[in-house]
Amino acid sequence: MFAQVTRRGIGVMMAVGFVIVPAVSYFSWGRTVRTNLHPPSKNQPNEPRTTDRSVPRKLPNSLSSDMDHDGLPDAAELSTFMERQNFRHWFTGIAEMQFYRLSDSWNKDQRDCAGLARFAWREALKHHDRSWYQKMGSGYEQLGSDTNEYEREPSPLGEKLFRTDFGTYREDDIANGKFSEFADARTLKTFNCDFIGRNREEAQPGDLLFFYQPWVQKFPFHVMIFLGEAHIAPDGNKDWVVYHTGASPTDEGAVKKVRLAVLDHHPNKRWRPVESNPNFLGFYRLKILE
Repeated sequence: MFAQVTRRGIGVMMAVGFVIVPAVSYFSWGRTVRTNLHPPSKNQPNEPRTTDRSVPRKLPNSLSSDMDHDGLPDAAELSTFMERQNFRHWFTGIAEMQFYRLSDSWNKDQRDCAGLARFAWREALKHHDRSWYQKMGSGYEQLGSDTNEYEREPSPLGEKLFRTDFGTYREDDIANGKFSEFADARTLKTFNCDFIGRNREEAQPGDLLFFYQPWVQKFPFHVMIFLGEAHIAPDGNKDWVVYHTGASPTDEGAVKKVRLAVLDHHPNKRWRPVESNPNFLGFYRLKILE
């Protein structure tokens, strides 16, 4: 009896085996085909995954797109939080350093309020290597990582960083003179910045303050750079600004570093950065940071 059962069991097992083996072979073949048709991802679980910052960003419509219609090509704007923070550190740090020691790289003929913003802006976007430090002079230190987007994917603007006319960016704007290496305070405000508000609580480091003084001075627009907390000799206060007073026929002017709390009590009320002052236009943010 046991022998019959055993033989019967063996027969059943053999029959099942003939069914299983082809099935296993079929699924193995199917898996092999799928593997050949769809190779495994390069980012396997046991391999380090590529980070977003190591991959150059891809811009729609190449270098000519202006998705936000702000007049600047998307390639000229800083697209990530870290890139914007890096720019803010360099922009404010370079501007503040001019209070302690004017850089030899800053053209003497362009030392005024807008010139300070242009100079710090341009230098903040550069590659800060040993050659850069030598040109800037002593006293400079590493303020953060470079804004690498300008190295990975060069801006179509070249040295003409500043927009000078209204409109959405077009490929022929540079050839048509709508960008320049120079921009006065009015041009910076009108074409290169967005209005944030007149409340200082909304300001971030690297924002600009504008004043308008018609009939009082030759150039009615004046600009200051909001530092927030000082890089040099910080005291815990976060309302520092830096600006150039502007030159005159008898005076070269000077770079000033002062707190908004002090300017609130300026003897000339026209220079007080308060909402009740009609000459204070408010805080503005660079479009490349928006």
